[in-house]
Amino acid sequence: MTAKRNRTKNSVPFDERLQRAADEARAAAEQLPQGEARDALLKKARQAETAAHLNEWLTSPGLQSPR
Repeated sequence: MTAKRNRTKNSVPFDERLQRAADEARAAAEQLPQGEARDALLKKARQAETAAHLNEWLTSPGLQSPR
């Protein structure tokens, strides 16, 4: 017998969660002195913004399937 997975619906859309993560990472990076930890947070912010742009592109109505 298989166990039933607990599934929850997210109340905040994916793109907003990505943007929030980017904003929080940038705010945290501003509080740190220059160094590896700050660079890691800035990298995380850039990755979240890139993911948001990719998601926007993939979900756009102008995107057509390959023929």
